[in-house]
Amino acid sequence: MTVTFREQFVELFDLHFRRLYRYMDRLSGEPELAADLSQEAFVRLYERGALPDRPDAWLITVAMNLFRNVRTKRARRRKLLTPSRAEAVLADPPPSPGDAAVDQDARRRVRAALDQLPERERQLLLLRAEGTSYRDIAAVLELNEASVGTLLARAKRAFRDAYEVPCDAP
Repeated sequence: MTVTFREQFVELFDLHFRRLYRYMDRLSGEPELAADLSQEAFVRLYERGALPDRPDAWLITVAMNLFRNVRTKRARRRKLLTPSRAEAVLADPPPSPGDAAVDQDARRRVRAALDQLPERERQLLLLRAEGTSYRDIAAVLELNEASVGTLLARAKRAFRDAYEVPCDAP
């Protein structure tokens, strides 16, 4: 019995959407944007009509490219808007009651430490935190698979150093 593309797609979605969403949420810091990017990556896969050789890596790559596009568009908008108008248009929505209950200091420190890291190190840590294999990390970030472990160790050390420094420090 042949499995249809639709059946393969549904199974892939069920297995990997939450993981892709969590990665994009951690990368962007915006749950709504992460949901949109993750959904759009799956829409593009469905429109493609066939699964790539490595669907996990393909989905992450597409979602990251979409995220880069969003960041570029936002940067362009900020340049065009006056500072006060940009703040009003691009301000974050107020936190939900559930988010307010979470330890804000720890979240702020983690976000600040991640933001201090170079893009590649941040992506390495976030992909690995979502359980992405070294092989898929290498494919997504265009690295030699043999070097992923070393690069991850360096990224972890850099994160630890950034996290241990108080955010108020000069």
